[in-house]
Amino acid sequence: MNPTAHRKAGAMGRWLRAPRALWRLGRVLLHVLAGLYTVLLQFPRLGPEQREMRVQAWASRLLQVLGIRLRVLGTPVALGPALLVSNHISWLDIVVLHASRHCRFVSKSEVRHWPLIGALAAAAGTLFIERASRRDAMRVVHDMSDSLRRGDVLAVFPEGTTGDGLQVLPFHANLLQAAVSAASPVQPVALKFVTAAAGVRSLAPCYVGDDTLVGSLWRTLTSEPIVAVVHYGELQHADGRDRRGWAAELHQQVSRLAD
Repeated sequence: MNPTAHRKAGAMGRWLRAPRALWRLGRVLLHVLAGLYTVLLQFPRLGPEQREMRVQAWASRLLQVLGIRLRVLGTPVALGPALLVSNHISWLDIVVLHASRHCRFVSKSEVRHWPLIGALAAAAGTLFIERASRRDAMRVVHDMSDSLRRGDVLAVFPEGTTGDGLQVLPFHANLLQAAVSAASPVQPVALKFVTAAAGVRSLAPCYVGDDTLVGSLWRTLTSEPIVAVVHYGELQHADGRDRRGWAAELHQQVSRLAD
């Protein structure tokens, strides 16, 4: 099939899948509202472990509502402290990682102000960072170190932005200082989205450049069935490496896991 015919076939497929996508979109909104109800009215009465279980169950259910199947390779760390280091493709990454293993994320401060999503992220224990502020980055590294010393499992996206998933962007090393300071292990993690039928990369969930959250969500809902693949690597320690050297090695490992 030539490229023009392929694009036409893809557009026709998305058009035919639109009614199902609208039905799923309604279910997504109801699920998000149910999550908001849980965090506002039930979380204050729950302990930390119960909250983590609720977050993981909510994320798993959201993937089901979206029609996305989860596939986990490797073994996620069982107990903290640990810092998960992952590539970044989509807004879905946080949902996928939560569904495979509960963790606390470090996210840009703008997310805190997103309608509905901001409240859910804050309730899940997200640490927010002003990316343009060096002082705030130092504050977050300090908070991360304290959190790791308490035995938490944190997750960061050291690319600093989303990519298309076809290759892993260079890693920034700043947030790795938290693991160095707390003498905490790090687990490399690779994410990718593939079609359920052929197992080839799917770009539908991408959230890159001028993409909007609504546009990415609609592409995901109207795409052919997708599998979210999470590949956990081996747990490792700094072993004398500084954060930059460690970041470079982790980049190579995440790239291999993502292949």
